[in-house]
Amino acid sequence: MSVAIVKFNGGQMTRTVVESVLSSTVPVEVFVADNGSKDDSVESLRRLSASEPRLRLIENGRNLGFTRATNICVGQARSEYLLLLNPDCVVKPDTLQHMLGAMAAYPNVGMAGCLIRNPDGSEQAGCRRAVPTPWRALVRIFHLNRLFPSHPRFRTFLLNLDPLPDKPIFVEAISGAFMLLKRQAIEQVGLLDEGYFLHCEDLDWCMRFRAAGWKILFVPDAEVVHYKGTSSRPRPIFVEWHKHRGMLRFYRKFFRHQYPGVLMWLVVLGVWLRFGVLAGYHSLQRLGRRVRALHG
Repeated sequence: MSVAIVKFNGGQMTRTVVESVLSSTVPVEVFVADNGSKDDSVESLRRLSASEPRLRLIENGRNLGFTRATNICVGQARSEYLLLLNPDCVVKPDTLQHMLGAMAAYPNVGMAGCLIRNPDGSEQAGCRRAVPTPWRALVRIFHLNRLFPSHPRFRTFLLNLDPLPDKPIFVEAISGAFMLLKRQAIEQVGLLDEGYFLHCEDLDWCMRFRAAGWKILFVPDAEVVHYKGTSSRPRPIFVEWHKHRGMLRFYRKFFRHQYPGVLMWLVVLGVWLRFGVLAGYHSLQRLGRRVRALHG
């Protein structure tokens, strides 16, 4: 299996993730694409790669974005299976072997995800989900599911509150934090859309895989722990900006001709309102930290 990890800063967490992958019970080659990190994480990986031939460190020198850096890794990978793994996502020794076994049992599966847990053991939102259509996005943005909790039309697209299945199931989408893919499917569908800088490129790929006839599998009895936000925490507004731009690109690309113009405008308004609220929240938090620092 080839494993592609894209990072920007993140301290020693990426090395911990890489070492967890190298400890897997299946043969691996690991590609780490660094997007111009400013901390000491690159030097730590340089030392590790000097003694570990299965690790290839790709130093891009600047922030190319997640999709472009991932595509560089995909272009160099040689294995039949490719795993996209976040730099703050720690795997267990048997996780990759279990996932390969699950995919082998379903020849029509082109992409598979596992159970992603938060550090507290809870299931992370987004590791199994329905496609966030414009209507489902409005339901989530305006919390309409709380007003009509029993109505099927007002269900959110996140499935982590549903009972965990006892066997692998087909889903509409999984998380890009852990995304295992068949090379044959990638060659048919194509690489990640580099029009996304960060976020929503995984949903885009899910849509394109399903459109090409490939199934997406969620495997509940294989799991990883995702220490979410290790790299993005110092730059929350930057991350939210690209996340919300990615949302709009996704909606326009796949749903512009399927939904009334009024609904699409409501979605655009809702997305930017959400970004404004989150940006304001993060700005106030930063201001509060500065005030506390000034007053000792």
